[in-house]
Amino acid sequence: MAVFFFLIGLEIKRELLIGELNSMKKIAFPLFGALGGMLVPVLFFIFLNQNPETFKGWGIPMATDIAFSLAILKLLGNRVPLSLKIFLTAFAIVDDIGAVLVIAIFYSGSLNLMLLLSALILLAVLYFCSYKGFYSKFLLVSFGIIIWILFLKSGIHPTVAGILLAFSVPIRQKIDTSTFIDNLISITQEIKKTAIPDQPILSKEQIEEIDALEDWTNKYQSPLQHLEHKLHGWVAYFIIPIFALANAGVVLSSNSELDTSLIRIIIICLVIGNSIGISTIIFLARKIKLIEIPKEINNQQIVGVSFLAGIGFTIAIFIASLAFENSPMYIDSAKIGILIGSFISAVIGYLVLRFNKNSKINIADS
Repeated sequence: MAVFFFLIGLEIKRELLIGELNSMKKIAFPLFGALGGMLVPVLFFIFLNQNPETFKGWGIPMATDIAFSLAILKLLGNRVPLSLKIFLTAFAIVDDIGAVLVIAIFYSGSLNLMLLLSALILLAVLYFCSYKGFYSKFLLVSFGIIIWILFLKSGIHPTVAGILLAFSVPIRQKIDTSTFIDNLISITQEIKKTAIPDQPILSKEQIEEIDALEDWTNKYQSPLQHLEHKLHGWVAYFIIPIFALANAGVVLSSNSELDTSLIRIIIICLVIGNSIGISTIIFLARKIKLIEIPKEINNQQIVGVSFLAGIGFTIAIFIASLAFENSPMYIDSAKIGILIGSFISAVIGYLVLRFNKNSKINIADS
């Protein structure tokens, strides 16, 4: 999961620097939505929970699974405006920041300050290298493994190391587009000149030019964007499925015990807590003119997205495993609640957006 959170960190940094979170005007709309989606489900959980043993699960319903929620929007195609997809993406990223902070502060063990300080010093070295424009995959991986171990041994959950490491990856290219194109033209011309007629192999000069092209390509690519692009496939098709297979299953037998109260509370928090929290906070913030909502987004679409925010599969299960690590019964109960609540949220959110009164207008406009 450290790799998963490393990818989230890359996305957060990109959005903060050049994306939908790089100004207060842009961040206000998803920020208020994320606050409602985190605080209200937690308050629902605290209010409804009567069992002191399950209190630590309060962080479970506050996490939105960005992959699954965006997948629902993609199923709707042009029935939802682009601005709504951007809102959900930005909202989920802000929500991820909140989830990481909660994991770091409330679901970590006792701290070993010396080990933590050592990890922070190594991070400072990486940040300084990034500030100076120096980037090395070997250095990042080497330091990353050491920092991950130090976080693990210090008592801070090591997934936090993934987020912090991501922020050390530079976003800027070493050369600009015009320089790259000039060199690309020059290399192309040299390859044509040095071609061996009627030969299926490259000349020595062509091999040198291709090596030069590889060097220039590495300089032209944004390290952050390149890593994000490479990791998306691994995370989506390898890490998340493995995590889901290893953690989403529930072992049931004739003598299995489940906490039905915990299951019910998590379902209510995911479905009702998120929908009420997000839509209410957004409508209130708009009423007092703290935010400005794009004109193409109507109230029904905001309500629909607020239900989709109740899909808390990956990170919610992860928090549940941290909260109840010594209690299989509560972990199984929490997983059942998460799966049922996420499914109900997905279905309701899809139907609300699918039968939105302006869906035909959106299709026509596109």
